[in-house]
Amino acid sequence: MGPFPHIPKNAPHPDARAFVDVILGRRHVGRPPMVEYIVDPMVMKPVLVDFLGIGWVDAVPGDRRSWELHLDGLIQFWYRMGYDFVRVEIGMGFPTRQILGEDPGTQRRRGWVDQHHGTIETWDDLERYPWPQADQTDISVLEYIATHLPDGMGFITCHGGGPYEHLSAIMSYEGLCLAVHDQPDLVRAVADRIGQCMADYYDRLLTLPNLICIFQGDDMGFRSGTLLSPDHLREFTLPWQRRLARKAHDAGKPYFLHSCGNLSSIMDDLIDEVGIDAKHSFEDAIMPVTDFQARYGDRIGVLGGVDVDKLASLAPEDLRAYVRRIIDTCAPGGRYAVGSGNSIPSYVPVENYLTMIDEAQR
Repeated sequence: MGPFPHIPKNAPHPDARAFVDVILGRRHVGRPPMVEYIVDPMVMKPVLVDFLGIGWVDAVPGDRRSWELHLDGLIQFWYRMGYDFVRVEIGMGFPTRQILGEDPGTQRRRGWVDQHHGTIETWDDLERYPWPQADQTDISVLEYIATHLPDGMGFITCHGGGPYEHLSAIMSYEGLCLAVHDQPDLVRAVADRIGQCMADYYDRLLTLPNLICIFQGDDMGFRSGTLLSPDHLREFTLPWQRRLARKAHDAGKPYFLHSCGNLSSIMDDLIDEVGIDAKHSFEDAIMPVTDFQARYGDRIGVLGGVDVDKLASLAPEDLRAYVRRIIDTCAPGGRYAVGSGNSIPSYVPVENYLTMIDEAQR
C-alpha cells in the first residue's frame, strides 16, 4: 500500500463527547471528525493486517473466545483509523421470505428479501406471524463492545433496519404498494407491531454504557423519490421514527438518520416532525453533500458524503482532490463529519478507503 502520511502511527486520542458536540453545533473545530455507518470486513481485515500489522480473528459460531477476539479487532479498527466511536447494530430478526444465492462480488452465501411475496399478506398471516421479543434478543455483542472501548471512545448503535425497511420486507415491496390502497388497515397494524417491537428494543439499547447517540438506518428512497408516497410514509412509518427519536432524546442522546435515496419531499418532516439531529447517506447523482449542507446545514448535522461510486472507482490522486473539495466546502459551516456517502462496501479498494481517511486526517 502507498504512503499515507497523515494517518498517525499511534491512534489519536478519541473524544466521543467532542464528536457529538460538533455534530450538534455546540463546538466548532478546525479539522472535522470522521464518521462511518458500516465498514465491510473485507476492507476492515486488510487494513488491520496489512496496513496496521494487527491480527484478525474470524468469529466461530459457538466459540465465545473467538468472538471476543474478533470484536477486539473490530474495536481496534475504529480506534486506529481515528474514529471517536465504534458503530455496530443488531436487529431483532423479523422473519421474511428470502431468496438465497451467492453474492457475485464476494462469493459469499447470502439472502435477498422476496420483493413480490410477503410473509404477511392477510389478517390471518398477521395473527400467525412470530413477532420477535425485545427482551429475548441476544445483544451480548453490543454489551461487549460498549464495555471494552479505549478511553475517550463512545459507542453508537441502533436497531438493525428501520420501520419502513421492515414493513416493506415483511409485506414485500410489491405487496406493500398494493396494500396501502387495498388494505390500509392491515398495513397500519403491521407497521404498529413493528414499531412497538423496535420501541421495546430501544429501551434496552438506551441503557448500554458509553452510548453517545442512536444512528438509525431506514432506507426510504431511490434516485428520484421516496419508495412509498410521502403521504403514506407520513401515515405509516414516520410516526414511529418520531417515537424512536423521542426515546433517544428523552435519554439525552441525539438521533441520527441514515436513509438512502431522494428524500427531498419528506426532509422537512424528518427535521421538524421526526426530530433528526443529523442526516447520512448522500449520492452525487441525487444531491451532492455540499448542496445538502448549503440547504439544510443550519438546521441539522451533515454526515459523510463521499460518493461511494467515486470512492470505489477514482484513482487515488483524483479521489484525494475530490475529498478535499468536500471538506473545504463543508467543514467551515460546522456540524459536519467526513466519511463515505453510504458505507464502505467490499468492492471499495483498500487503498481508496485509506486515501479518504488520510485526507480527512490532514
